[in-house]
Amino acid sequence: MIALGSAPKLVASDVDGTLINSSERVPQRLRDVITRMTNQGVTLALSTGRPPRWIHYVLDQLSVKPICVCANGAVLYDSAADEILAAQTLSPEVMASAVMAARAALEEHGGVSIAVERAGKSAYDPADELFLVTPEYSHAWPSNDHGTFEEAEVLSEPATKLLMRSDYLDSKQLFDIVRVSVPEDQVHVTFSMSGGLIEIAAPGVTKALGVSMLAERLKIEQKDVITFGDMPNDIEMLQWAGRGVAMGNARPEVKAVSDHITRTNDDAGVADVLEWWF
Repeated sequence: MIALGSAPKLVASDVDGTLINSSERVPQRLRDVITRMTNQGVTLALSTGRPPRWIHYVLDQLSVKPICVCANGAVLYDSAADEILAAQTLSPEVMASAVMAARAALEEHGGVSIAVERAGKSAYDPADELFLVTPEYSHAWPSNDHGTFEEAEVLSEPATKLLMRSDYLDSKQLFDIVRVSVPEDQVHVTFSMSGGLIEIAAPGVTKALGVSMLAERLKIEQKDVITFGDMPNDIEMLQWAGRGVAMGNARPEVKAVSDHITRTNDDAGVADVLEWWF
């Protein structure tokens, strides 16, 4: 491992493909170094595209209950208090406009189905009131924690995230088409998996925003923050931090913007870096 300078004060890590391995476990080495690190006063934050209710299986493996940046930066969640601290939302009008523009652009590619994530007040609010899908929405992963409604109802209230799903395109293909078809001053488009799913938030809402809001709350300077990630929804966070570390399993465009590249999530690559200091 090359020299990385002084120890960070805030460590913000993506979850899937980064903190956890392919078995969805936090490796023991990583759990141990997180315990040592937090015992020395360093703050851990999880920064994920997932909503608060989908991260407790990870939190249960850790010795701390951190503040989490959820929904790609749209939600700041205090896991110890089970409280939503802040939420950035899309208006119903903007979501409807984005769906219309995307469908027009995807007419020859099989179209899209949609879902939304709403903020709620805690991770344990009724899931069918937070994750709303249309009848034709095909889930990217097994899930029954949702409510199924007609599109008008799905888009009727502000949401932290608008999801678009294609059965015919992979996520990068879908992203490339939708990104140029929707107004960038109204939405931010990204993706965090390959299976034909893109995630849309309010303009300027990225993991970088969420991590910077947390750093400001903690009075930690940007240069004292280190971030870890593997997918395009991590790019802004890696670029913003004093040090951005891409995983060995990261996509090429993620590695290209990082300051360092560590080993893969299955090799506990985050631990490789943190063990330099702790």
